[in-house]
Amino acid sequence: MKPLLINNAWVTTSHGLDNINPSDTSDIENEYAQAGRSETEAAIEAATNAAPEWGLSSPQQRHDLLHKVGVEILARKEELGTLLAREEGKVLPEAIGEVNRAGQIFLFFAGEALRQQGDRLDSVRPGVGVEVTREPVGVIGVIAPWNFPIAIPAWKIAPALCYGNTVVFKPAELVPGCAWALADILHRAGVPAGVFNLVMGPGAVVGQTILDDPRVDAISFTGSVATGKRVAEASLPHLRKIQLEMGGKNPLIVLDDADLDLAVNIAADGAFFSTGQRCTASSRLIVCEGIHDRFVSALAERVSALKVGHALEETTQIGPVVDATQFAQDLDYIEGARAQGGVLRAGGEAVERQTKGYFLQPALITETQPDMTINCDEVFGPVASVIRVGGYDQALALANDTPFGLSAGICTTSLKFASDFKRKAQAGMVMVNLPTAGVDYHVPFGGRKASSYGSREQGRYAVDFFTTVKTAYTLP
Repeated sequence: MKPLLINNAWVTTSHGLDNINPSDTSDIENEYAQAGRSETEAAIEAATNAAPEWGLSSPQQRHDLLHKVGVEILARKEELGTLLAREEGKVLPEAIGEVNRAGQIFLFFAGEALRQQGDRLDSVRPGVGVEVTREPVGVIGVIAPWNFPIAIPAWKIAPALCYGNTVVFKPAELVPGCAWALADILHRAGVPAGVFNLVMGPGAVVGQTILDDPRVDAISFTGSVATGKRVAEASLPHLRKIQLEMGGKNPLIVLDDADLDLAVNIAADGAFFSTGQRCTASSRLIVCEGIHDRFVSALAERVSALKVGHALEETTQIGPVVDATQFAQDLDYIEGARAQGGVLRAGGEAVERQTKGYFLQPALITETQPDMTINCDEVFGPVASVIRVGGYDQALALANDTPFGLSAGICTTSLKFASDFKRKAQAGMVMVNLPTAGVDYHVPFGGRKASSYGSREQGRYAVDFFTTVKTAYTLP
């Protein structure tokens, strides 16, 4: 059984949970210890006790730690990518790509530890000096999802440590393997006792304990809107900082002047790769009348040809859905769309392979209306719906007609429409002739409305969440 990491000690508990491969449910990657309330409280206490000294640590110490972690992640990207593919179901090239991104994130924040920001100003009062500096927030609770089991923890943990905070990390129950591997790398890299703690276990116990504890100064969360609201409600009495990344119902507009082949490739990538299990996935394809039929025919042909199978098989393009619950939910949404009048143009059926897994042929649903459930709810699977529109103005209005606002895309050869869309799309990230899914590690990530709350993640903008500003006046 793989243990928890609390105060630099590996802690085994009486209860473990199997890490099941969604490509082959008979394959148990390992068993992982499950924390209870007492272990979680011990981790919070360790982080609390370590916070003052780590908050005063030198930039060089923080740089060296993060750099060492990043270098090892990159050196082991094939090994860690295989682990990721086994536990989450991403095909191996995508899994290795995610691990590579995690390593680059740690290296980026290793550099940020040395690029300190601050201001030295003159006061309006003669002879008085003013210094504006940033200090760590304190203890950060990191609650991560299952769909990016190493990249999302990396882009939360790396900046937290970079700016002098301590961490209590709760990974999703479905993906303990990558979390444990990251904890092991940090441990061997020399993270001081209590600065980083790993507590695996159910959200109702581990997550709730983190939410209830007033010693947790801030929480960075990625997950569902419903859970994000619970994080916010629980944090209000403690007046703690919160950073919430939640859902998306991302539109991809295809205008009549779009390059057809490019638009089909963009839609297929954004909607179906990573099994559609990305909060930035293109789940609503808003297609203008003039190109609609050609686009749908070409995309349906492409979708039908996608090879679904075991994530570690070289010929596989689309891996399994993550577990039985998500698999059943995807099928329910597909059937619900058909019941409401949608046409299942391609895919949408369970497929059998040599191993028992959660294999679903990506689904393309056409002739849908904007108010249908399939166009309102985040499915979080390899399912995309098509809405036919008359032109750009209608497409833009529909793209913005959603409670979410994470990512939005447009396929067009018109500079006029591209520029107008970048300005008017109500989303935190806008893509022109690119998939809505897929972002760089050195720039801010986040959305609007129900998609995000709080400061942006990633890049230099991460400093806003993981530090607090201090203004100091001095009269010599």
